Amino acid sequence: MTLPLEDRLAITELISLHGHLVDDGQLDRFEEVFTSDVVYDLSDYGQGEVTGVPALREAALTLGSANPVAHHVTNVVIGEAPDGQVLVRSKGLGIMADGSCGSVTYEDTVVRVGTGWRVSHRKVSPRRVPLSGTSRP
Repeated sequence: MTLPLEDRLAITELISLHGHLVDDGQLDRFEEVFTSDVVYDLSDYGQGEVTGVPALREAALTLGSANPVAHHVTNVVIGEAPDGQVLVRSKGLGIMADGSCGSVTYEDTVVRVGTGWRVSHRKVSPRRVPLSGTSRP
């Protein structure tokens, strides 16, 4: 399968939309980004997996003021999988209320549904070690 440019643009916008919805508090629009049974993997943060849009909304609300005030996504790379799924890797920057900043890597599985593309699985991994720990001897 060769992914047409229109699909690549739609998927890039999909990945970007998440940050706008969260930052604007429009959690009721998560169905525009995620499948209803999305698996949102926060294991690297010790929170396990959150399954389904309602649980994802609740997790965001529970986090409350500990949520970033701004989510920025960059470096979106789209790869195709043989089963019709699309694998997307991107970088995220979270700006906290106190001005501090953190970086994550998003690894998404994106699927086509009747209404367009949606994220069916997202793994969020913090970036805390330069070069993933690679160093010269």
